[in-house]
Amino acid sequence: MNYILSNYSPNALYRYFEEICAIPHGSGNEKGIADYFCKFAEDNNLEYYRDNVHNVLIKKNASVGYENKPAVLLQGHSDMVCEKNNDVIHNFETDSLKIYEKDGWLYAEGTTLGGDDGIAVVMMMAVLADKNAKHPPLECLFTVQEETSMVGATSFDYSRLSAKSFINLDCEHLDRATVSCAGGVRCNFSFELDSYKVQNSSVKITVKGLAGGHSGMDINSGKQNAIIVMAKILGGLYEKMPFNLISVNGGNKVNAIPRECEAVINIFDKKYAKEVISSLADKIRKQLVKEDKKFSVRVDNANGISDTAFCFKDTYRVISALNIIPNGVYEMSRSLEGLVETSSNLGVVSTENNIVNMYLMPRSSVEAKLDEIVMKLDMIAKLVGAKIVHDDRYPGWEYAPKSKMRDLYEQCFEKRMGSKPIFEAVHAGVECGIIITAMGGELDGVSVGANVNNIHTPDECLELSSLADAYAIMLDMLETL
Repeated sequence: MNYILSNYSPNALYRYFEEICAIPHGSGNEKGIADYFCKFAEDNNLEYYRDNVHNVLIKKNASVGYENKPAVLLQGHSDMVCEKNNDVIHNFETDSLKIYEKDGWLYAEGTTLGGDDGIAVVMMMAVLADKNAKHPPLECLFTVQEETSMVGATSFDYSRLSAKSFINLDCEHLDRATVSCAGGVRCNFSFELDSYKVQNSSVKITVKGLAGGHSGMDINSGKQNAIIVMAKILGGLYEKMPFNLISVNGGNKVNAIPRECEAVINIFDKKYAKEVISSLADKIRKQLVKEDKKFSVRVDNANGISDTAFCFKDTYRVISALNIIPNGVYEMSRSLEGLVETSSNLGVVSTENNIVNMYLMPRSSVEAKLDEIVMKLDMIAKLVGAKIVHDDRYPGWEYAPKSKMRDLYEQCFEKRMGSKPIFEAVHAGVECGIIITAMGGELDGVSVGANVNNIHTPDECLELSSLADAYAIMLDMLETL
């Protein structure tokens, strides 16, 4: 393998990162990287366990002098979000990422990089392989499908762990540590629609150029959701001139803010429709944040794409749902300033034959508020005549007033970096809540990491120097425990 980061130290940390970039490991496709972990464990004479969903646990005995210390859990997820630009040819099931370094940052060509959560993978591997590191017994857990269903964390057999404290490595800022997170649930609206033979001209409306982002971390950033933008355009056009919907498709992941959306409609007056759409796009453009400056709306001829379209009534049902489904910030926290307490993200809409599906992800750090927004979605589904299914609900991580691990991280960070870290509650789902709950609720820990920008988008990048700093701080914590 031709390594491009050989000038960075510690070398093993960056070598492992390049190696995992060569292994496809999108959510649900973790078999290959699990094979890699198991071979790594065998090569280093380490005890390991692999379950049927490809979670991997690797244990390492304590270093000399730490034998009587309690075990500590290091944890992160092995899967990555697979997003790419539309003009990029890349098969996430089979192709290696094409990585390159620029000005101290690591990128992948036109795709996500997998820094979320590749940083955790390589930090755990590096300490497991380091014979000079000082640490208590280590239990390193590589979980799967965190980016989709969190089935790895929810299904793991925690009786295999003895740790009383943990360091989660799924934070995207070196100077910030996560100490609380939101819980969430995945919801699916499904419409079964009536169709008829098209009679008028068909056009395709394309919304693109939006920045997108993480549906938890970026939900209050002002970045526009391409599906919601399309909903505004379709709703505004329908009020001026009813049309028949043929299809609407946008977004790829329920936990990512969609960057693009396409709709095909059958309409009586194509010229007037273009004028209305252009006017609506101009109004939307004036409301955009700077990150969405590449926003564009295009209208193209779509005659011949489909022989059928949905009836007026069903078209209106879909448009209504897209416009009234809660999306974005639902409520801010009253106890922690600046924290989003409850939100919902409409991440995917898809059309297949006569079925339109809408996939959402509500989140909240308050269980009662999550129940409330789920109830509202149930009511909306009844109003628009859709079926709704809720699944993969997971608990949040409640803030602990006192935490030995939080104090230890602050001590080690300040000693190495010369400043204090920021501790924050985040409106994103990390696996800590699931793990703490599964292990009886007494597990003390903190979530830390390196600087990874623009996660869940093709602009994702990792600051290489911050990875070395994060690793050094983790080693300091393990040595001090």
